[in-house]
Formats: sequence, structure tokens, C-alpha cells
Amino acid sequence: MGRTLIVEADGGSRGNPGPAGYGALVRDAATGTVLAERARYLGVVSNNVAEYSGLVAGLDAARSIDPEARVLVRMDSKLVVEQMSGRWKIKHEDMRRLAAEAAQVLPPSQVTYEWVPRADNSAADALANEAMDTGGEIARDFPEPRSDEERTAVGGAPGDAAPGDTATGLRGANSAGRSDSPDSPAEGRPAPAPSAVAFDTPTRPSGARARFDGAEPLTVVLVRHGQTPLTVAGAYSGSSVPGPSLTARGRVQAAQAADLVYRIGRDRWTDVPKPTEIVASPMVRAQETARAVSRRLGLHVGTDERFAEVHFGEWEGLTADQIGERWVGHPEQWLVSGTEAAPGGESMADVGDRVWAGLQDLLAQGTGRTVVVVGHAVQVRAAVGRAIEAPPSRWAGFRVPPGSVSIVRLWADGATELTVVGCPSEP
Repeated sequence: MGRTLIVEADGGSRGNPGPAGYGALVRDAATGTVLAERARYLGVVSNNVAEYSGLVAGLDAARSIDPEARVLVRMDSKLVVEQMSGRWKIKHEDMRRLAAEAAQVLPPSQVTYEWVPRADNSAADALANEAMDTGGEIARDFPEPRSDEERTAVGGAPGDAAPGDTATGLRGANSAGRSDSPDSPAEGRPAPAPSAVAFDTPTRPSGARARFDGAEPLTVVLVRHGQTPLTVAGAYSGSSVPGPSLTARGRVQAAQAADLVYRIGRDRWTDVPKPTEIVASPMVRAQETARAVSRRLGLHVGTDERFAEVHFGEWEGLTADQIGERWVGHPEQWLVSGTEAAPGGESMADVGDRVWAGLQDLLAQGTGRTVVVVGHAVQVRAAVGRAIEAPPSRWAGFRVPPGSVSIVRLWADGATELTVVGCPSEP
């Protein structure tokens, strides 16, 4: 039996008809891995037209990955599922046209349709809303890691990253779907032996922390959210208010960060276990970024208020120049000391206390795993600073760009490793 791909598609119209958009993604049925995402703002159309448009885009993405694959389409639109399954008639001319277009993308014998509750189609719904919010178009492809045989054939060593095996998050990226699962050995080929990642042996990457007792750490992947309007304005954006949302560029950065996180344990930081859990700050920008990571990894997003950004109090939404005019010398002292609180808000040391408490709770839940924590610039600096026991006065010296990834590893005996700080996800 050949490969199976899953298409999740949705569309929405704010007004019906009204401003509308669609979202679709393609997963590998065997692994749940997201291989492609599509979304587009459609202008003023009906909800049903938007749903059908999402279906067409999803099928087209699946065909580009593997034109021979069997495709299971999952949608929360009973109308589209029943009409495309041939059980209901299609009366509206626009929908007849789109249904015919969908039927031409792949042979109908290759495609089956399944209705799912709205809650089970949240990833496609989020993409549709992203398109409506930004008024743009999304085409993100996430090529699968090549098998060892394919890497050797192009001159690489087994386990090396294949040339071009990265996702761009940009429109027009080349898709390169392959039949080998990234998580399973090819049929007839023995699985590779597990690496002794926690021991001081030749399998430990050069430069990694040496351990002689076999103890495994908790790996924490710290992701800063993508760009927001306040990032562009250079304003202080803390946890005093829930917003703002990501900009269009910020959403691309979130997708690129999600792809970088997906590669952890695969072809980046290969001694680190693959992520199995996502926790995010409650702020809107962090939640939006976490949803992009969630779609890529196929994991649920938990929320922990301890990973929120610093509370800036009276400085919230103001630029450094505006703050300097009203509180002469205070912004500099806030940064230099690390212990002085913003008026009505927090100091960096305050953030460090609550962030460290959250990390210690994650550590208590078990080692040998990787948890993704999606948050903010000061929150990431605080986590890194506490991990290496640097004083708060030095934390401002850690560069943490939007959409960047930092990794710290924590052992139960208090030992730590700073694996990377502020690794950009943008090309």
C-alpha cells in the first residue's frame, strides 16, 4: 500500500459574504508531520467558497508532495465533505466550479473525505484567520529529512543534513516530499542504535558539557515570539496588556522558528531529544507564535503565566526616548542594575525568580525530554541568566532577536549547559 497524506482544510468569511480567507495544511499520515501550509486572503466571498478554496489549495499542495499518494481530506464543513463525496448535490455555480477544480487536482479514486468537529480542525482554521488578519498569502513547505542512503548518494555522511532540507516560510518555497518517514527507518533497514547522549563518550558532541554519571538533563528550548507593531516602533512591550498581535513579518518569523524547533533532534542539535511538549506565555504574541510551533510539531500548547514578559508598569507602550524624558536615568538604571523595578512593574531579577520557578517545575516533572517554552526577550534572558548563574546586571547583554531560539539544559543535581543563545530562525 502506498503513502497516505492528510489534508486539513478550512475557510471563513467575516460576514458571509464578507472578508474571507482559507487555510490548509498537509500532514504525513504515518507520522503526523506537517509537510506544507497554505493560506490566502480572498477578498469578499461567501464562507462556502472560502472552504472550497481551502480544499483546492490543500489538494494542490498534497499533489506537489506526492502525486501518487492516497489523500484523506478532513474538514469541519459538512457541506463540502458530503458534496465532494457525491452524496449531496451542488447547486451554487461558484461551488460547482471549485468542486470541479478540486476533482481535477487528483483523481477522485485517490481522495476520500472525512468530516471532523471544528475543534479537530483548529490548525487549518488558524491559518485561515491568519490570512484574513494579514490580507496576504502563505505558502510554507517543510521538506522531510533525507534518508541515510539519499545523503550518501549526494556526498554527505549518514545523519548529515541534506542540502536544502530547510523550510523557508516564504511563498514559493520548493516542496520535496519523500516516502521515507523522518522518524522511522526505511523498510528492511535496521533502526540506528540509540546514542549515549548523556555520557562523556565519543558520541557526545564536541564542546558539550561532560557528564560521567549518565544523568540526563531536561532540555528547554526558549523561543522568542515574532515581530509585533511595538517591536517595529521600539516601544516597551511587556505583560501589562494582552496584545499586540504579530505583524505579517512576525507570522513568517513564527513559522521559521517553528521549522527550526522541528529540526531539533533531527538535523540540528542531534544529541538533544525531539520536543514533546510546548508551554507558552499567555500574551497574544507568544500564543500566536506557539500555535505556529504547535502546527509544525503536532503538539498541544499549554500556558504558564510565569513565562510572561516583564511587567513594565507605567512604561508599557512607551519608547525609550519617551521614558527617558519622564523618568530621567531610570531606564538606564533598570538595565544596568537588573534589580531596579520599572515604576509599578518588575525588575529583571523579579522576572528571573518566576521564570526559574517555572523551569524548576518542568525539571521536577522529569529529565531526558525536551520542552519548548515560547515567550519574550526579557523572559528568555532571565532564563539564560539564571541557568548560568549570571547576575541580573549582565542579562541585558544577551541578544535575543524576534523568532530566535535559545537552548538551556538543566540537570537534577543543579548542573546546567547553555547550548545556544538567540539563534536566528530567519535566513
